[in-house]
Amino acid sequence: MAEELKTQQQFDAFADAVASALGTHCRTAPLPGYGRNLARLIVDDEDRALRLRQPDAHRPQRLQVSAGLPNEEQVSAPSIQVSTISAAHVAREIKRRLYPLHAQAMEQAAQLTAYQQAEARARRAVAAVLPGARLEEEHRRTRITWQHVPEPAGQHRPAQVDSLSAVVGPSGEWVQVDACGRPDSTLPMLTALTQVPRE
Repeated sequence: MAEELKTQQQFDAFADAVASALGTHCRTAPLPGYGRNLARLIVDDEDRALRLRQPDAHRPQRLQVSAGLPNEEQVSAPSIQVSTISAAHVAREIKRRLYPLHAQAMEQAAQLTAYQQAEARARRAVAAVLPGARLEEEHRRTRITWQHVPEPAGQHRPAQVDSLSAVVGPSGEWVQVDACGRPDSTLPMLTALTQVPRE
């Protein structure tokens, strides 16, 4: 029969027993941020973070166990529902059901990170052809701003400003350009954008 965990103290003791069943080097810690729901963090012997929580106080024999990921904004953390039959049962279900999902999610997160780094390199390659340009990294885009005042100092007429503003899309696949100024200054910049080497 499943244990009914009704207090944080009972929940902490159960989480400690689950951690012991998972491995000799597992440890537990408080898990704030779940309001009135009972919760505890387990860090296993491979430094995987597991969040144990009781999502429904009216069903104290049910747990939700979710795996922690380094970047949960982009890759959703896998989770399982499990009964509190025993700490050994919960540990078995974590090993059998959650760990394979966690491994897949970690691989997906690593692939996403590598892809984003390649994207950033491609965007910077586009930006590199504009010497002296100011770069601003945005979400999967790079904004490039370049300005040049060709008039010599001390002249009393309005200064002519050559400017180029470009937004480079993901992986440098597209460039949106707004250019203004003298053709002899802005045209070489525009030409340079068409000659960016591809990875």
